[in-house]
Amino acid sequence: MKQIFPHQVEELLKQSENVSIIDVREAEEVAQGKIPGARHIPFSQLGDRFNEIEKDKEHIIVCRSGNRSGMACEFLTSQGYNVINMVGGMLEWTGEIE
Repeated sequence: MKQIFPHQVEELLKQSENVSIIDVREAEEVAQGKIPGARHIPFSQLGDRFNEIEKDKEHIIVCRSGNRSGMACEFLTSQGYNVINMVGGMLEWTGEIE
């Protein structure tokens, strides 16, 4: 599984506006703040909603600590998606939140 660290994601966001981030935390977690521009698809709904994700793009998957996003990456990879797990999750995020 490909991995990326939060500070690297922050750099990517500074360099390009065309970064796809998918936040798989639950609604009450996202309500406390998410990475600007991240799309919210809760892990609990991913099996039903993965078809909403573009297959021809690379996506960075984010959760609270990196565990659910890792499981989401495994699932999405098995479905043919190009995904990267953000290691450490939002616990390690020091950038802006919305």
